[in-house]
Amino acid sequence: MSSPLLSIRDLCIDFVGGAAPIQALRNVSVDIEPGRAVGLVGESGSGKSTVALAALGLPDKEAHIRAGTILFKGQDIYAMSEDERRKLRASVISIVFQDPFTSLNPSLLVGQQIREPLVVNRGFSAADADAECLRLLREVGIADPEKMMRSYPHQLSGGMKQRALIAAALASDPELLILDEPTTALDVTVESQILDLLAQLRVTRKLSMLFISHNLGVIARICDEVCVLYAGEVLEHGPTGEVLADPRHPYTKGLLAALPQLGERRKRLVPIPGRLPHPSARPKGCVFSDRCAFVQGPQCTMTQTMEMQAPDHAALCWRAKDLAGLSWPEVESVAAPTPAGAITAARSDPAAAVAGGRPMVTVECLERAFDTGGWRLRLPRLLGGRPRGTAEQARVFNAVDGVSLTVGAGEVVGLVGESGCGKTTLGRCLIDLIHPTAGQIRIDGRNLVTADARIRRSILKDAQMVFQNPDSSLNPRKTVREILARPMQLFGVTTTAAEAQRQVLALLDLVRLGPHYADRYPHQMSGGEKQRIGIARALATKPRFIVCDEAVSALDVSVQASILNLLSDLRDQLGVSYLFISHDLAVVSHIADRICVMYKGKIVEEGSAAAVVDHPRHPYTQKLLSSVPSVDRFARKPL
Repeated sequence: MSSPLLSIRDLCIDFVGGAAPIQALRNVSVDIEPGRAVGLVGESGSGKSTVALAALGLPDKEAHIRAGTILFKGQDIYAMSEDERRKLRASVISIVFQDPFTSLNPSLLVGQQIREPLVVNRGFSAADADAECLRLLREVGIADPEKMMRSYPHQLSGGMKQRALIAAALASDPELLILDEPTTALDVTVESQILDLLAQLRVTRKLSMLFISHNLGVIARICDEVCVLYAGEVLEHGPTGEVLADPRHPYTKGLLAALPQLGERRKRLVPIPGRLPHPSARPKGCVFSDRCAFVQGPQCTMTQTMEMQAPDHAALCWRAKDLAGLSWPEVESVAAPTPAGAITAARSDPAAAVAGGRPMVTVECLERAFDTGGWRLRLPRLLGGRPRGTAEQARVFNAVDGVSLTVGAGEVVGLVGESGCGKTTLGRCLIDLIHPTAGQIRIDGRNLVTADARIRRSILKDAQMVFQNPDSSLNPRKTVREILARPMQLFGVTTTAAEAQRQVLALLDLVRLGPHYADRYPHQMSGGEKQRIGIARALATKPRFIVCDEAVSALDVSVQASILNLLSDLRDQLGVSYLFISHDLAVVSHIADRICVMYKGKIVEEGSAAAVVDHPRHPYTQKLLSSVPSVDRFARKPL
């Protein structure tokens, strides 16, 4: 066995910004050998990104390394000066951050952002940097690198942005690439392409990787080894196939049990009960004991030690060997309880929602066109002029092109397709954020397109949306309490401040967040926590129809399971209808009654969830299904 390229040993990190130090990481150990990929999985707030930034030599300004070492090629990076660490990042360690939409500088051309490390860190001349930039873009699969260099980030799709980020990370010719949720924001086909690209780069560049993800299917596909992190501690580590096929720690078992599977429809998922403890209030002994379905005896309150299960496979649980072969119990008591007051107040007669004869939503021949030309081409239209020729007409792009669909009361319609196919545009038309170019939209029989302000207001109280990106949909200047109370006040859901505050706390509990989150600002929460606030805000008006635009894509699998159960409860008990937009076909097939497949603005296939998933007819649907990463693919071929 070769010496590790990166060796993290017994790392303990405290955050010291508050009244008392908070332990973020406790005795974390991870080894990455040359040419190997190690996955780091765990819930939001478990410390994954803290490990990544510490390995990069960029800990949070409030982070204090209390104990442990991080060695790169045998050298302690925290024994180096800041200049030496900066040179390390400029040459042998690079990172690809989570969100390609915010990681690139919007005011600079893509070429400028890739050239910068080549010129500043590697001493390339301008001409050589341009040539190397083109080569890097070709290496990451960009068909027209010259055009890409002249493009701004907003002109690129999510997949193209992610490829540009990878090219920029490769510009320093690194030996270790840290990837922090690099495919979370991507649809399945683009995700598959990026994973294929990363696998290829491992071979051609002999790259080592630290791959952070909450998607166990992605980890199964790309990583040789996996470390399961919870509340700042590594609970299990070992070869990926072995850990996922035969997990020994209860937490790993719980994560796998919470995953929706393509073949299982309308089956209640089994989330891990409770929530990640606050770092200042962790249980004594085993940090997972307060949520564990296998807790037994006083040994669980004692400090745990790593128990070897097989060569290179260990679990931090005294019962690990006894639990071999056991699955997380599929009992209702494991599921998170749903606060009755937060649900039953939504509608006085739940049966009426389902029994009504007319659909909740009817869309007829809907179109939405965008003018992709510059202002010189748009100005004549704004002044009432007509297009002057085919060249100008070609600038009009139909994002939604003649779409017709219905959503029944209490029905979930899944909408799947690649980024840019028109899913989000269609969803935004349904809640009046975008006005359609042509066609009709009826919500519970009321025409949204022709409605006056009074009727539109009543429609929008019943029709809400969970947005894809919580960073852009949550007001950064407002606390969670204010964010959740605002729609209640606007639509008259609550009449007093005290009632609004009670509802705020009920909504937080509904999405499995503690009451202390009420006074936090969005920047003080993880991505998954912010998405849960977005879901809570959509539920604040007690709607009858919800557009879920990638509502659970940023969530951990256990929280995702509880949210999917919650959405199912609202559907079953109250007849709430959903248009469920997602790139995760396993999630869509689990919750949806019907699935619509969208491609280039059109619905190309529609049918029951069982028919579309089990017997896809359209080649595009077949392509989407073949790209879905799955934890069942344990036997990954060695690279």
